Amino acid sequence: MSVPPTEVPDIEAACPKLDDEQIATLARFATCRDFLAGGTLLAAGEPEHSFFVIKSGEVAIVDPASPQDKPIAVLGPGQFTGDVDVLTGRPSAVSAIAQTPVEVYEVSADELKCVLNDMPRLSDLLLRTFLLRRQVIEKFGLAVVRVIGSRYSRDTNRIREFLGKNRIPFHWIDLENDPQVDSLLVQFKVTADQTPVVICGGDKILRNPSNTELADCLGLWKPIEQTSYDLVIVGAGPAGLAAAVYGASEGLKTLLLDREGPGGQAGNSSKIENYMGFPTGLSGSDLAGRAVVQAEKFGAASSTADEVTGLGSEGGYHTLHLSRGGEISTKCVLISSGATYRKLPLEDVERFEGAGIYYAATAVEAPLCRRVQAVVVGGGNSAGQAAVYMSEQAAKVFLVIRGGDLGKDMSYYLVRRIEQTPNVEVRCHTEVTKLYGDKSLTAVELTNNQTGQSETIECPAVFVFIGAVPHSNWLPPAIKVDGKGFVQTGPLAAESGAWSLQRPPFLLETTVPGVFAAGDVRLGSIKRVASAVGEGSMAVQFIHQYLAANQKQTAAQPPSTDRGNIASSAYEDRQHENRPLAVR
Repeated sequence: MSVPPTEVPDIEAACPKLDDEQIATLARFATCRDFLAGGTLLAAGEPEHSFFVIKSGEVAIVDPASPQDKPIAVLGPGQFTGDVDVLTGRPSAVSAIAQTPVEVYEVSADELKCVLNDMPRLSDLLLRTFLLRRQVIEKFGLAVVRVIGSRYSRDTNRIREFLGKNRIPFHWIDLENDPQVDSLLVQFKVTADQTPVVICGGDKILRNPSNTELADCLGLWKPIEQTSYDLVIVGAGPAGLAAAVYGASEGLKTLLLDREGPGGQAGNSSKIENYMGFPTGLSGSDLAGRAVVQAEKFGAASSTADEVTGLGSEGGYHTLHLSRGGEISTKCVLISSGATYRKLPLEDVERFEGAGIYYAATAVEAPLCRRVQAVVVGGGNSAGQAAVYMSEQAAKVFLVIRGGDLGKDMSYYLVRRIEQTPNVEVRCHTEVTKLYGDKSLTAVELTNNQTGQSETIECPAVFVFIGAVPHSNWLPPAIKVDGKGFVQTGPLAAESGAWSLQRPPFLLETTVPGVFAAGDVRLGSIKRVASAVGEGSMAVQFIHQYLAANQKQTAAQPPSTDRGNIASSAYEDRQHENRPLAVR
């Protein structure tokens, strides 16, 4: 492999060479193909692409936005294309072009997942490489998607947040500050007042697309098989992702749905430093991205921008209704739809959402705070992480809490980090009482709730992390929630008076048998990433017990041809063919 001298050394590590045994293994799942020099094996922006192993010749990996299609790297015999997108089905950020006549082994994404499941040594090498390549792609800003729009536009920021949440690399052309914006507007025949626009690879232009339109264009939404599932998970936060990994790895036919993208509230965290096993910390987005790859590896299906609007249960089966009009049938449901931060109790708050008021603090929002003042509202870990992260960009960060003790709800390590960060100022007993601005936020009024003294702070961005509102309004009355909307499970479900069976509900089971809840949406959950992951994993164990009990009950009944008995038989066959039921 040759590496352009302008690139950094870690590209070398991202291009390992397979040995003869590994190539022979992959060849059993592959089709041989030939490409002439200049032929395209893989086009940037192409979703659902294949995985290629070079048998002979050379293949250039190209950033389509670079001048003269300058190669990032050149792959030779024994090396291979692809990053995590080959597993998730999302669009490739780079192109693979035959630099000489080449012969390759082509492996479909489905066949590659079989290899990853059944061959651990090869799986480890490929997954490590895929994750490293994703880091290279993000580090160098390689992206086929471009967003042209104003930093003061709510829709521009919605689009940027959606792409960031789904780990879609993109270039943002800021309407106010980017020197190339005028030439691009001319090139794509749009005017400033028609922005935001999204260029989804090539010349495909979307004018102010909805999240659903973006998901369709980028391959994030996938048609769902009209079949029955063992487990459908609603919400891809830490609890839902953990359940997808454990459910799929334990042989359950698993589907993961989310209306926005993986990560939940944790996905909005710039750096989580107290998650076990990551002493240097990792972003919520990175944690979610790794979990998605892991779930896909084990065969879980997933779809983004699929919002569940209703749930019905009959005869031991559950039907989920989707905003796109379809229905999904499943034996078990996990409600992990999470919660969102409450809004500031101010009259103009909705007018400034996405144009000065934000509910996430990630690399998407950070450029908006460069060399200016920012305000973070909240006293929990998410607020603390946001304040520390934004202090790297902002001239000054005001951390505003209503109470007088920063350590009441925030981890000790974050309190110490904030105390040691010179440009973070903590304002105790303080609330945001007024917002100023025209098209976007320009200043806020801070008021001490003990003295009544007010001060106006100039700032273009306020990050809000206060309280939580559960996403449970789509649930039927049969699933009981408390006065705030949090789902009752286990003993609380039994005490509600709505439980219908003689056996007690499982610990994470709701008032409807076979429907479980985990994570922030569940009443009594601990609002920490590790706790949510634990609950998602535990839920799978209870789901196995529920399915096994139903199978025994069905076996004791006379033979029947209804779909419940057919499904139980299918579950039994799958478990016998795969692996024991214990969650490891």
